[in-house]
Amino acid sequence: MTAATRLISRLTLVTGGGSGIGRAVCQRLASEGASVVVADISEESANETMVGLQNDLRGQGHMAAVVDVSSKESVKKLVTRIQPPSVCVNAAGITQDHFLLNMEEDHFDRVIQVNLKGSFLITQAVAQALVACGAPKGSIITVGSIVGKVRELQRDAF
Repeated sequence: MTAATRLISRLTLVTGGGSGIGRAVCQRLASEGASVVVADISEESANETMVGLQNDLRGQGHMAAVVDVSSKESVKKLVTRIQPPSVCVNAAGITQDHFLLNMEEDHFDRVIQVNLKGSFLITQAVAQALVACGAPKGSIITVGSIVGKVRELQRDAF
């Protein structure tokens, strides 16, 4: 099976699909034939990604969806709107551009809510949906970035 067709008829969900790593994942999945749900907190960014996706393979269709991955209600609303995806990629993440010594606690809390709790909520909701429908298999992938570490190393704080 060629890479260009190995995901035909597969529904994929990508959080953080409006930019960065998430957008690149959406583009790759679409190029391999998947139908992609581009989920992002920004409707404008999700739509921008969706419009640019390959859409010329049989049965392929994409949609943009707004989701706040840190909100259980928002995640549940998204997952119940679609059929359980064959592939789910947790790519939503944020960084607060503050050095550890100067970071406010509320900024730290927001990073944890999106990057950690968000991955948990999406993984849980998609796994529950896959089990409930009797899906024989599914893939849930969580990706991250070292952008925070890189920014820290670029500063000469000491």
